[in-house]
Amino acid sequence: METQSPSPPLPSSLNTKDFLPSILILTPTIVYSLRNNDRFLAQAQGANRWILENFGGLFTWSTFLFLVLLLVVYFSPLAKVRIGGAGAKPLLSKWRWFSIALCTTIATGVLFWGTAEPLYHFHAPPQGLGIEATSSAAGQFAISTLFMHWSFTPYGIYTIAGLVFALSYYNLRQPFSVSSLLYPLLGRWVHGSLGTAMDIICLYGLVAGMAASLGTGVFALMGGLETTLGVPQSNVLLGIIGLVVVLTFIASAITGLNKGIRILSDLNARAFFLLAIFMFLTGPTIYILQLGGESLWDYGRHFLSRSTNIASGINSDWQYDWTIFYFANWMAWAPIAALFLGRLSVGYTVRDFLHFNLLFPSLFVLIWMSIFGGAALELDQATSGALYQVLITEGEQKIMYEVLSELPLGQFASIFTLIIIFISYVTAADSNISAMSAISSRGISPENPEAPLWIKTVWGGLIGTIAWVMITSAGIDGIRLLSILGGFPALFIMIVVAGGLLRLLSQVDTLSD
Repeated sequence: METQSPSPPLPSSLNTKDFLPSILILTPTIVYSLRNNDRFLAQAQGANRWILENFGGLFTWSTFLFLVLLLVVYFSPLAKVRIGGAGAKPLLSKWRWFSIALCTTIATGVLFWGTAEPLYHFHAPPQGLGIEATSSAAGQFAISTLFMHWSFTPYGIYTIAGLVFALSYYNLRQPFSVSSLLYPLLGRWVHGSLGTAMDIICLYGLVAGMAASLGTGVFALMGGLETTLGVPQSNVLLGIIGLVVVLTFIASAITGLNKGIRILSDLNARAFFLLAIFMFLTGPTIYILQLGGESLWDYGRHFLSRSTNIASGINSDWQYDWTIFYFANWMAWAPIAALFLGRLSVGYTVRDFLHFNLLFPSLFVLIWMSIFGGAALELDQATSGALYQVLITEGEQKIMYEVLSELPLGQFASIFTLIIIFISYVTAADSNISAMSAISSRGISPENPEAPLWIKTVWGGLIGTIAWVMITSAGIDGIRLLSILGGFPALFIMIVVAGGLLRLLSQVDTLSD
């Protein structure tokens, strides 16, 4: 396999082949959704349903086999290969690396869904399991399901993509492009029109996903402002919050990896640990420990069946609405996230990569979900289902604050959580904008890693505009569906990526040069 590529020019110009088509596809989509929102949502939902019904099994089996492949890599000679070559020096310390890997992927989601999602599963477990709602078995299922949706499986998707990109970019000296993910299996020809198409598809899917995530984050912030400070909800407030978030993550992305992104990730990770310790010590500690241990056993015992839906007893509709929905969403984000995560890893071994991008973040999420999911379920039972009623009538954005309000210093903790939510989205957004902008630029390389500032500003402004338009027009569900639809082509990209990693297992000598 060839490993040399021509030296690229400095990143001073726009890559129009990737940038303009993405903009031209996004613009009519948004216009159409505004002109006929009901029809747009119906069509998106229909396409989404068709994908889940026809390819749901491929989603579940692929994500399971990704983890199996990563386990094989961990114990193979490839695990000892240093990313960037034998003499490569780390770009980041191990703590900085961990904090960025943790906070730039699913951190906003665990804040928002860590207390809300288990209430759904606790009160409405899948009928095929024969679990009685609000029973102890339902509680175990609720927390073990959080483990399934948020820990090893999503991080496995990100890790397999990030690892292949890191080895392609640093060791095989391929361009900073989504197409480089396909290079280990398909060779140099992927950098032609196919590679450009991959970049466009992945940019489109990620813009939609980030806009949906921003909309969700803005709603969570607005719910927190109303709960803690009594600020009434309005479209104007949505716009103000969104503008502040967008300006902040643009500013952070402009400063680059070694300033804004690194500093925010460090603060974000430390804040996560502080909030988790506070909740564990002041919340229902014994209940959390007991339920967390039982749920971890349930998660391990049923991991194979619930990952693949083989003899799991879970009906297809529930699987589509929850597990496969999540897997598709992680797929949509993975190709772009891989470019950023892979870029961080230079100077470390492949085994280090698996530790800091898969093992350690997943263990953190298991602990987090046990603490916050357990606290939410305990409060719901103590109030005879009152917390679940808040979820149904007022939305997911209120649940975290309702749980915190029951703790000592609850007002302070709620304000602290508001700040964490803000930082979490900014941290995740600026890292993805950094990767998106690099794809849209010419000449990105390990020596010239940052895109021009104006391209970062354009992407940040576009994401903010789409999010504000969609949430103020009640179309956030439509843009969220688009992010799931983006997971469909990403699924096939990820299968090729996994095939490339299999091939790299036999090319240790080439990678070590």
